Amino acid sequence: MRNEAGSSSLEFIAVGVLLLVPLLYLVIAIGAVQEQSLGVEAAARQAARALAAAPTTAQGAERGEQVLAGIIDEYGLDPDAIEVAVTCTPRSTACPTAGATVRVTVSTRVALPLVPSVLGLDEAVSVPVEAVSVQKVSRRGSDG
Repeated sequence: MRNEAGSSSLEFIAVGVLLLVPLLYLVIAIGAVQEQSLGVEAAARQAARALAAAPTTAQGAERGEQVLAGIIDEYGLDPDAIEVAVTCTPRSTACPTAGATVRVTVSTRVALPLVPSVLGLDEAVSVPVEAVSVQKVSRRGSDG
């Protein structure tokens, strides 16, 4: 008969580590995705507000870029991975025009932690994140 004294504590530690490591990785990965999601959402919302409140198209573009740069720094987003699309409705007018609707879409991909960049593996397992914000331009606040 084998002596099993002390083996239960070793088994408990082994099972604990096997369960704890994936759980810890999951928490870190979800935290990274959540951080990037909040950053992308803030970028879309604030850029749409800045664009809708600008009196001219040139000032709107300038303010939107300043807002995006600030939010990218604040949330630690990768500036090369950020894609921004701005559309205005109705499309026949310049953006921002009084009464128009500004729609800003910001998207990026979140690389999961500890995934190597070998053979493009980091791109394959990255999580796409996108946020859309819509702002109505005041009928009195913009001169075109």
